[in-house]
Amino acid sequence: MTKKNKPILAITMGDPAGIGPEIALKAFEGNDIHQQCFPLLVGNAAIMQKAVADFGSPLTIRAIQSVKEARFTPGTMEVLNLDVPNPEAIRHGEISAEAGSIAFRSVVKAIELAKSGEVDGTVTNPIHKKAINEAGHHFSGHTEIYAEYTNTPKYAMLLADDKLKVIHVSTHVSLRQACDLAKKDRILDVIQIMDAGLKKLGISQPRIGVAGLNPHAGDEGLFGDEEIKEIIPAVEEARTRGFNVAGPVPPDTLYALAVGGKFDGCVAMYHDQGHIPFKLSGFVWDEETGKMKSVKGVNITLGLPIIRTSVDHGTAFEISGKGIASEEALLYAIGFAVKLYKN
Repeated sequence: MTKKNKPILAITMGDPAGIGPEIALKAFEGNDIHQQCFPLLVGNAAIMQKAVADFGSPLTIRAIQSVKEARFTPGTMEVLNLDVPNPEAIRHGEISAEAGSIAFRSVVKAIELAKSGEVDGTVTNPIHKKAINEAGHHFSGHTEIYAEYTNTPKYAMLLADDKLKVIHVSTHVSLRQACDLAKKDRILDVIQIMDAGLKKLGISQPRIGVAGLNPHAGDEGLFGDEEIKEIIPAVEEARTRGFNVAGPVPPDTLYALAVGGKFDGCVAMYHDQGHIPFKLSGFVWDEETGKMKSVKGVNITLGLPIIRTSVDHGTAFEISGKGIASEEALLYAIGFAVKLYKN
């Protein structure tokens, strides 16, 4: 790939008390990342230098103040440096306002770089929601931060791997609120966002399956009427607009059909309805080693004016500092960001 068709990606450090710095180092150590893109870490150079010592990384850390200073040399992690008043106060596995502050600032800086055109896309490492709230930033997750700082009114969370792609009508709200948010207009918006997103991932004629909200997709009103009042009208209108969409499909059947090849993407009505089957598909726990054998899965925010992909796992405080975290999901997220850039 030449520099002309290889994107510059701003990769955030994530919460420094979690596994973000470790998996970032591991991703930068491989040759594959430099073959796909020009990677730049957004965070704090002192924290990353400490991570080099903690995990015995062969990388050289180079602090820079602007993207123009970056050389993108393999073997070197260039960190667009954001000052941290007291980095030594941040400890592995501990929630703190200090860690939440630098994690949040890294995300906002990456967004600014993408909006200004200095980078071609952004990839985020995990943040801890309580930590960023303790730092005074009241957001429920990355998706909401990106929507706020890009002034995007219509957006949705897409989970993607090679086999399964799931978008959500609602995400970080209570289950009771999620039921109230399953409305025709929102479902129709998400179908349209999904169709556009799948096309950006290279699927020219997407086939979309829409989940029901209730068991058995309501069973013709026996177990709830949201399907009759909201979901079916949304699906029918989507079809009149030319979308290849089916549903509502009973949630316990939809994902098996998608993995089997019937659908290119699924619309989930709420957070866990989409996350549970997705993580069952891509996450593999190994009891003998006491760690995840595989953590395939990418979180993509669709509807934004910029590219944003992310790992689809948390800060994993319980293993932070142990050197056993897998960078697999981060490499997947980088790969999807490159794919979105090309399309």
